[in-house]
Amino acid sequence: MTEGPLNESELEWLEETLMSHGHADESVIDVSELDGMLTAVLSGPVVVEPDAWLVAVWGGKANIPRWKNDREMHRFIDLCFKHMNDIAERLSDYPDQFEPVFGYNEVDGKTYTVVEEWCFGYLRGMALTDWSTLPEALKADLDVIALHGSEDNFDKLEGLTEEEFEASIERIKPAALRLYNYWLENPQESVAQQPIVNGVKVGRNDPCPCGSGKKFKSCCLH
Repeated sequence: MTEGPLNESELEWLEETLMSHGHADESVIDVSELDGMLTAVLSGPVVVEPDAWLVAVWGGKANIPRWKNDREMHRFIDLCFKHMNDIAERLSDYPDQFEPVFGYNEVDGKTYTVVEEWCFGYLRGMALTDWSTLPEALKADLDVIALHGSEDNFDKLEGLTEEEFEASIERIKPAALRLYNYWLENPQESVAQQPIVNGVKVGRNDPCPCGSGKKFKSCCLH
């Protein structure tokens, strides 16, 4: 491993920061959801630029935190990148060591795995790119994750036996690996923004084509 995973202290700080600056129902709420989102970002058909997924963490530009200071902001970004690099290395070079960051609840002395946040995060990251060309054969893997990551499926989950529920959790990791490998082998081309070309040359003293009523030299020329 180049950097290795975040240590316990770093994970706790990241979780506290997400909770203190986040907005309910709009932003990523914990490290498990962040891990799922970053896994999907790394597994998609095209590269997602950091300025896109960092904004998506908070649920949009309107929800970007008012940081206490630059140090807090830079530490958050640095830890996100460090965690993302660790996920990327495991997915590509050490798939046997890839482990989604699930949560855990203890009830009456028994520990239960909580996967909802991770799966919600995965679908959040998936929404940043177009997965519509995913083959039908692999949509079943996506359904494995969506089963726990979409409120529309909560009724289905309630109808599962304990054994069926546990089996559905076990299928998440191999499904995520297969989706990653498919897009790795079948990347899509990013849609490049095309430059605007005017069919007719506009003179400096002509009316500006933007419709402002001003001369071109006094408006959009510069």
